[in-house]
Amino acid sequence: MKDLFKAIAADFQIKHLYSTLLFSSAFLIVDIAGLTVQAQQKPPSPPIKYENVSYGDHLNQVIDFRKANVDEPAPLVVFIHGGGFKAGSHDKVKGKTIQQYLDAGIHHASIEYRFLQHARFPAPHEDSVRALQFIRSKADEWGIDKNRIAAYGGSAGAQLVAYLAWGDDFADPKSDDPVSKESSRLTAVALKGGQSTLDMDWWVENIPGYKREFHGKGDTGDLSTIEIRALLNELSIINHISSDDPPTFMSYGMKPDDPIPSNPKFARNWSIHHVNFGIAMEEKLRLNGVEVILKYPQIKQPFENEIAFLIHHLKK
Repeated sequence: MKDLFKAIAADFQIKHLYSTLLFSSAFLIVDIAGLTVQAQQKPPSPPIKYENVSYGDHLNQVIDFRKANVDEPAPLVVFIHGGGFKAGSHDKVKGKTIQQYLDAGIHHASIEYRFLQHARFPAPHEDSVRALQFIRSKADEWGIDKNRIAAYGGSAGAQLVAYLAWGDDFADPKSDDPVSKESSRLTAVALKGGQSTLDMDWWVENIPGYKREFHGKGDTGDLSTIEIRALLNELSIINHISSDDPPTFMSYGMKPDDPIPSNPKFARNWSIHHVNFGIAMEEKLRLNGVEVILKYPQIKQPFENEIAFLIHHLKK
């Protein structure tokens, strides 16, 4: 399937289909004075030990690594940002979040990847795999316990984290490349606002407020119906769930019965990141015996947030 997927992706112009599916729109109204005060009050981000370390030839193929104050090999958490596979930055991670991991004796890394304007799909997924394998290859030098690595991300970043978590291990023990020999598996993961499938008929039937015209049909080139189905099947992360998947924490910003927002643009973004995606993934994860936490407003769970969840699994 991996070879077929790569062959299909080489001909498939995914920009119209997938970048619009998974991009996040935000609406922020602030005055300049308020923004200035907020910036002044924002705590500084912890210092970076190794900044913009290249794991590939493209300018976007870089990693920032922050080292916890530990003497022995320690766990690591990896951040993958969202932005619809066409925007965002590995720099956009909260300093307070990073510090909580460092205080717990856990290293922190954030990775950048190629966007769809740089390379066709599945470049972001390939980069995420390569970045994780590269990090593992640096385990001795950076003081990482390569058997305890977790990851978290939102929206498009959640897609990439889930692809690593639930997909097959990309390690190739026969490769002459030492990086390719490393595992792409994870100890635990946290997804925020992730989508379960690219079956748009499922979206229409199960996602409140979603309208099929929100997304165009996309340019499928000369792909056959069978090839298109194979590609969409690979892109749908729920299809990769199996019994050997790591503990998973998922969070969403609305309750299942919340009303559709009245603002049409906000309603579009709201529906694209709806909790019903998480409910579908939670059901399949549970059926496969995988530990899963689904959090949304007004629901109590054993872990307050994704940070507590990941620290628990990395430190136990």
